[in-house]
Amino acid sequence: MRPTLKIGPYTLDSPVVLAPMAGVTDKPFRQLCKDMGAGLACTEMVGATSLLRGSEKTHRRADLEGETHPCAVQMVGADPAKLAEAAVVNEANGAQILDINMGCPAKKVCNTLAGSALLKDEPLVAKILEAIVNAVKIPVTLKIRTGWDAEHRNGIRIAKLAESLGIVALAVHGRTRACRFNGHAEYDTIRAIKESVSIPVIANGDISSPQKAKEVLEYTKADGIMIGRAAQGRPWIFSEINHYLDHGTLLPKPTIDNVYRLMIDHLHSLYNFYGPKNGVHLARKHVSWYTKGQPNGSYFRDLFNRLDTVDAQLEAANEFFLSLIEGSSNDGRQLI
Repeated sequence: MRPTLKIGPYTLDSPVVLAPMAGVTDKPFRQLCKDMGAGLACTEMVGATSLLRGSEKTHRRADLEGETHPCAVQMVGADPAKLAEAAVVNEANGAQILDINMGCPAKKVCNTLAGSALLKDEPLVAKILEAIVNAVKIPVTLKIRTGWDAEHRNGIRIAKLAESLGIVALAVHGRTRACRFNGHAEYDTIRAIKESVSIPVIANGDISSPQKAKEVLEYTKADGIMIGRAAQGRPWIFSEINHYLDHGTLLPKPTIDNVYRLMIDHLHSLYNFYGPKNGVHLARKHVSWYTKGQPNGSYFRDLFNRLDTVDAQLEAANEFFLSLIEGSSNDGRQLI
């Protein structure tokens, strides 16, 4: 059976949650993953300074209207006062959970001393956590990596500090900042962090199948798992993992027709949320993920990425998937 994951007053329907991913976990994708069984789906990084400046792009990232509860916003920054002020804004705008990003390894984030760069400065970490927790009434969570590099794995110290300052749950990516996304995630540090604190711990990193999800949960003793890149073009992974944890069996793979219908609904959500121009642009990467590994997929993606209208994209997607269905040997039920 799947474990129970509770964040503040919220008992999640599933301990399998979507990782915040820049440029990916917008509202259409978050809602899709929730519909597919994700217990929680947090926004992509919302910069505190940009939010306070009134950036339209940042406000869109933090848009929670109509989203299935609980709604979570991930914040990023290095100034405790600005982060606290932005936290209040997000709470007023409907956030029910706030997450603090101290895990992003991107240079443009770390160069501002935010994201995983903060792991180098434990006193500043304490100031940020204290400022945000004291500024809002809603639960605050934290996402970290195991440390700065292999010689400085301070995840346990950060976890204990976070717990002492009122953080209610902790997500840990099993790599250091220096690792970025290279090599393999390690779970020994996540297990040690879980043993060192009493708040819920969510394991993250290289979890791409139901079997791996169960393995990581059992090894780390974590309260939940976080799925990132494995959900790109495969949002049904949440349903697959939930079913496997509950029953020990694998769900049948989705059919070509299932994937096509889900993808088309996703595209319409993108067009509606962003408008035709930006929706068309953002649809390209999602369609690339949905069609990865399909016959003639490379040719189709090259064609699709040149299209600049909603109608042209939908027509091309329809023709491509129809050809897959007609070319299958089981009457349109070819498996992805």
